[in-house]
Amino acid sequence: MNSERLEERHVMVKEQLEKRGVRNPWVLQAMLDIPRHLFIPQEQRVKAYEDGPLPIGRGQTISQPYIVASMIELIEPVKTHRVLEVGVGSGYSSAVLSCVTGQVFGVERDGDFLPEAQRLHEELDLANIRLTAGDGTLGWAQEAPFDAILVTAASPKIPPSLMAQLKVGGVLVIPVGKKTEQKMMRVVKRSETHFQEKELYSVRFVPLIGAEGWKE
Repeated sequence: MNSERLEERHVMVKEQLEKRGVRNPWVLQAMLDIPRHLFIPQEQRVKAYEDGPLPIGRGQTISQPYIVASMIELIEPVKTHRVLEVGVGSGYSSAVLSCVTGQVFGVERDGDFLPEAQRLHEELDLANIRLTAGDGTLGWAQEAPFDAILVTAASPKIPPSLMAQLKVGGVLVIPVGKKTEQKMMRVVKRSETHFQEKELYSVRFVPLIGAEGWKE
């Protein structure tokens, strides 16, 4: 575990996550273990453990710690699961996911983020993450099916390609709605043709750009 700023992470986990109802012990431990400040631009690092999102450049943000933990808890992660993350950004959520699942596959539309994300993953000895540049709304068909899919950008609708790439019994967590505000959705694939959708809390994410998301 990276011990730099560890006390700040302890406070973050206790005050921002546990007090809001995040209960999964593996998710809480992963949020404690992964040094969020490394995934944030130098000029923003003083704010790394504050209760909110932060800009990471190129029009993107790193999500609020609570949102990261909540979304990962919602997929009910298991150490053997293969999980797709759509919208890698700085690579922070991928790093947390890698601690609680078997294999993480990350798709990022802006490939310029990937070299630094990969460098950080290697520095932290997270060997179970694979990243690629591409249209995340189309998923990663060559690696499908997935036990879970986590989307960290907002879509006007649930992309059909992502639903198709879920295993039966798999879970998709995605913010859906307008560009200005969305609802977090949890979708469970009950059969090849039946999906159980549940609307959760209100959120605000950057738009999911792509063939089955928002147009550029």
